[in-house]
Formats: sequence, C-alpha cells, structure tokens
Amino acid sequence: MTVSEPVKMLFSYTKVYRVKIILAVLFMLLSSGLNVLPPYMFKSVVDDVLIQRNTLMLNIICISLVIIFTLKSITSYFQRYFMNEAGQGVVMDIRNALYNHMLRMKLGTIYASRTGELMSRITGDAATLQNIVTTTFIDLMFNLITFLGMFAFIIYINWKLTCLIIIVLPFVGMLLSFAGKKLRIAGHSVQEHLADITATAQEAFSAVRVVRSFANEDEELERFKEAGRGNYSALLQAVSVQSILAGVIEVFLIAALAVIFRAGGQLVINGDLTPGELVSFTGYIAFMVQPIRSVMNQMGYLQTGLASAERISEVLNIPAEDDNTSKSENITVKGNIKFEHVNFSYDKQEILHDINFEIEAGEKIAIAGPTGSGKSTIADLIPRFYEPSSGKILIDGHNIQDFSLKDLRQQIGIVPQECILMRGTIAFNIAYGLREHDMNKIINAAEIADIREFIESLPDGYNSLVGERGVTLSGGQRQRIAIARAVIRDPKILILDEATSSLDTASEHAVQKALNQAMKGRTSIIIAHRLSTIRNADRIYVIQDGRFTECGNHDELLKLGGLYAELCRMQ
Repeated sequence: MTVSEPVKMLFSYTKVYRVKIILAVLFMLLSSGLNVLPPYMFKSVVDDVLIQRNTLMLNIICISLVIIFTLKSITSYFQRYFMNEAGQGVVMDIRNALYNHMLRMKLGTIYASRTGELMSRITGDAATLQNIVTTTFIDLMFNLITFLGMFAFIIYINWKLTCLIIIVLPFVGMLLSFAGKKLRIAGHSVQEHLADITATAQEAFSAVRVVRSFANEDEELERFKEAGRGNYSALLQAVSVQSILAGVIEVFLIAALAVIFRAGGQLVINGDLTPGELVSFTGYIAFMVQPIRSVMNQMGYLQTGLASAERISEVLNIPAEDDNTSKSENITVKGNIKFEHVNFSYDKQEILHDINFEIEAGEKIAIAGPTGSGKSTIADLIPRFYEPSSGKILIDGHNIQDFSLKDLRQQIGIVPQECILMRGTIAFNIAYGLREHDMNKIINAAEIADIREFIESLPDGYNSLVGERGVTLSGGQRQRIAIARAVIRDPKILILDEATSSLDTASEHAVQKALNQAMKGRTSIIIAHRLSTIRNADRIYVIQDGRFTECGNHDELLKLGGLYAELCRMQ
C-alpha cells in the first residue's frame, strides 16, 4: 500500500469538519507569525537601546513583547481548540466506520482473523491516529510554519548569510526522506507487535478455563512476553532512528551557526551589517533549532500514525457482505425454502455438492451426518452467512439474493450450538435485535422458551444481569434465553444448529421441550448431532462428504439400514 492511500482515507473524513479546520489553520498562521516576531526585536535592542541609548524604544519593546505573547496565547488556544474539535471528530468517524465495516465483513474473513488483531485496529491504531490528528499534526504544522516564517526573516535581514544556510538544507532534506521511510517501517512494526500483544491477551482470557485446566499459565505468560519483546525491539528501533536523525541535524545546524558567526562578524567589521542585525540573525538561527528538533520528533510520531492509518485502511478495503439493500423492504415470508443445485467451496475445498431439496412452509426437517459433512454449512447459507459457489436458494419462490440482508435475517430465528449472551440484562438479551424493548413480547418469548418461571424467580427478574457471555447462568438456561431471543420477532423460519449437543441429559430435556414449543407453526431446520432430538421430524436428510445420501423419516431410515441407522446404533 502506498502512502497516498491512508492519506486519502484520512482526508476523505475531513470534509465535514472543513470550516473548523480552516479556522484552526488561520489561528495557527497568526500564532506562528507572532512566534516569529520576538527575535527580530533583538536588532532594536542592540542598535537602538544598547548603542543609541533610546529609552523610548526600550519601553516600546517591553510593551510589545507583552502584547505579542498575550495574542499568541489567545490564538494558540483557538488554534488547538478548533483543530482538536475537527481531529477528534475525524477519528471518531473513522473508528465508527471501522467498527461498522468489521460488523459487516464476510464471516469467513472474520473467522480467519484473530479477534484481538481486529480489536487492536479499533483501540490501538485508532488511539494512535487520534493522537496524531489532534496533537502531532498541530505541532508539526505549527513548527513548520514557524520555521518558514523565521527563514523569511533571515532572508530579509541578509540574503548573503542566508545562502550559507541554504547550502545545508539539501542534506537535511535527504536525511528527512531517508529517516521518514525508516520511521514508517518501524512504526508499522510497532503497531503490528502491539496488535499481537492484544490478540495474545484476548485469546488467553477468552479461553481462561482451558488455560487453567491444563495449568498453562506460565506458557501463556511466555507467549505474552514474547509479543512484548517484539514490540519493545520495534519501539527501540524507531527511537534509535529518531534520535540519530535529531542529533545529526543539530550538528549540521551548529556547524552552520559557526560559519554564520564567522561570515557575519566579518560583515559587521566591514560595515555591511549592523551588530543588531547579526544578533537578530543568529537569534533566528538559534530559535530555528527548536522547531526543527520538534519537527524531527513529530515526523517519527507521524510515520507511526501513517502506519496505523495503513492498518485501518487495510481493514476498510476488505470486502464486506454483498447486500442488496434496495431490493426489498419490510418483507413477510411464509417459509417455503428450496435449494436448487447448490454447490459451496471454501478456500478451493468443496464443502457441498449439488444440494437439492425443498421444505414446505411449516414443515420440520432435520439434517444429520458425521462431523464435518456440511450440515451447518447448509444452515449458514440460508441467512447468507456464506454465499453458494453456484446454484440458487429460494424462499417463497424468490432468490435470497434479491432480499436485503436485514430483511432476510429478520425472518429467520437461529439457535446456535454455543449460545453467546451479551453483557447486560436478561431482558436486553431476549430483546436483542429489536428496536424497542416491548416487555409483553419479552415475556411471551420467555414463555415459549420455557424460561419465564426461572426469570421471574430471580430477585431482579428480567433486569437481572447475565454477566459477560452469560457466565452467571447454566448451559440450559443460556440456551433457553437463546430460544427466546430467536422467536421474539416471530420469524417464519427457525434454524436449530445442534442446539442441545453441549447439554447434559436433564438440560437437554428442558431445552428440547422449549424447542418443540418454538417450532410450532414455523418452518424448522434442525442440524442434528444427537439423533434422539430429531425422531419426530417430518423428514430427515442424511449428508456425507457434502452430498445427500439418504432421505426419509426416522423409521424409514432405520429400515433402510444405511448411514443414519449406523449413526443411531453408535449413539
């Protein structure tokens, strides 16, 4: 990725804040201009006050200094206020766009990425970018303008002496270009290692029970330390380049100052330059060291910020789900589902081959087969979590590609194998996805899921907190809340993806009772691991190696004596 791409990305978000940026630049110009004036007064201090003994000029200079620095403080305040207002807004918009895009990326992309790595783009990279836009950029621009203003003054004082400075500038420019590339590479490395730290910690905390079960705390700590050492080395490399650059440029400037003293002193002796002009000139050179040193430091931070902008831009460039938002609005389906010659491959590996079947509205069908045979993939294709490689999936005779993702998914309720609840109350989790939390709907959904009595027995009832990922509830309770969440919108299609496979026998019985209630009047697709849960399905499809091999009800398949009968015997 070229430097221009993240820069373009940044500038595309500044349009909304154009007025504030213009005001900030105007106040920055005023503040920088006022910052340039004091060294020029050295000329009057030497020539008029010290040599001519002019008391009036002394008073004028003193009053002028107070006025200049007062105005500088005022303009500096407005400069930083407007630039921060614009900068914070730009970064907030970028962070929101990044999060929105991540939510809509293809599931395959998300599953192939480390969660901590993605999170680091929103937290670490966005925070770095925020610091760059609101602080580093302001300081960089202010010091650059101050440097240019001072350079203009030294040309005005004596162009011959200025030519000596100009000789040094090409060397400084080459150093800046070389160091900029090095700092950008180092900055990218810093952010990548920081993301690795985040991802390592996130993985360990997400699987903390596994870590402790295997007494693997020391190994996880070593992984974390290794990621930290990588970040440490990258930071040292960046600081090393930055420090060497600042030191080399300072030597160049001091050497130039020595030459100026020699040449300027000769001009004063020859009467071509006043003592005050020489003092003012050398004062500007001395004052220019600080802006240049600051620019060097800010260049390092800026390159790190550009590296973060690159990483954010990389995510924003990842294709999102293809959503035909203009094709349908507020649809209501009956629930007829038809697969026509559907094939699906993932990473060039064929998962499903020529899948054909039809489910009438209100029917209850099951899909059974060995682990990895493609059962869950069929279920994932209906809400378009994945797109088929070829073939069509129809709902009520309409290709699901013709529905917007939102309208399509609002007609489908899904109860997954692993029920993930969000941090918040039970009511919030049941009503998740509804624009408004209607307590009557929440209570009705809890009734269907056979969890109402338990919820109302809690001290805080529906306002009880479930903890992160629902850790304060049992597996069966979490699963029944998931059922309530799936049916609260009254979907016509219900997908049960091995919804009881991780439960004990008692919990499975309670959840199965709730599922039977939830499936009434809905087209239901049951992905079965425990075959005892699908005995009453209208029809059972058996899949092996991505192909349907058997179809019939429970008794018919047992009589057939094929794969289904073998799976039943094994269980």
